[in-house]
Amino acid sequence: MRNLKRVPIINHDIYCNVCGKKIAMEHGIMKEDVFEAAKEWGYFSKYDLEVHKFNICEECYDRLISSFKIPIQKVHKREAL
Repeated sequence: MRNLKRVPIINHDIYCNVCGKKIAMEHGIMKEDVFEAAKEWGYFSKYDLEVHKFNICEECYDRLISSFKIPIQKVHKREAL
């Protein structure tokens, strides 16, 4: 039998950027989903060439989208890859 090396699991804590809630993790796997956003700003903005990234838990996401004047577009998938 081969002696396989174990690759260490690197745990990076993930927090909701809105409420500060720590996202539940087990063995490096998220146990709840979050909305992950990344925006690469171009020219003609006050954030020229900056990249902004953040996470939002489901509760904060629900509160956020409920405040939209125009509802979000939802597309239902048949399977997850």
